[in-house]
This record gives sequence, structure tokens and C-alpha cells, in this order.
Amino acid sequence: MDIVGINHLYKTTEITTPRPMATDGNDFGRVLDAAKNMIKETNDLQNAAQMEEMKFALGLADNTHDVMIAERKAQVALNYTVAVRDRFLQSYQTIMNMQI
Repeated sequence: MDIVGINHLYKTTEITTPRPMATDGNDFGRVLDAAKNMIKETNDLQNAAQMEEMKFALGLADNTHDVMIAERKAQVALNYTVAVRDRFLQSYQTIMNMQI
């Protein structure tokens, strides 16, 4: 699974010289776009796995290896998407529980 699309979410700075991060005011838009792309990719992999299963069931494909690879890719993508969703909800709940 390609996770290059979310690499821009993690910004690294040197620990010894703290400095404010420059933002262009569109960070939430980038996060939202990355989430949309991740969901679309997961959906595409799920559909591809279903197509491979149907091809195998109809006798159009005789290689079980391709079916298993497609299913595993879809499963890993779904697990990753669920993990990101869970982290997002956990961080949202943490922010909402902060006292001002």
C-alpha cells in the first residue's frame, strides 16, 4: 500500500532549535484531501479484490495467487484506514475533553 500521499502531514524540526512552523492556513484541507484519497484507494482495492474473486469463481482466472494478493492488499488498506480513523477520533475526543 502506498502511503506517500500522507507524508506531508508529518513535519520534522530539529529538537535543539525550536521554531514556529510556517503554515499557509490550509493544513486542514490537506488532511481532509489525504483522508479522502485514502478512502478512495481503500475502496478501489476492495473492488479489485471482489473482481478477482468473481473472475476466479466464474473460471476466468485459474491463479489463486492473484486472488490472495488482491484480498490481502484490500485487507491491509482497510486495517490502515480504520487505524487512522480511530486515531483521528481519539485525538478529537482528547481535544474536546481539554479544559479551557
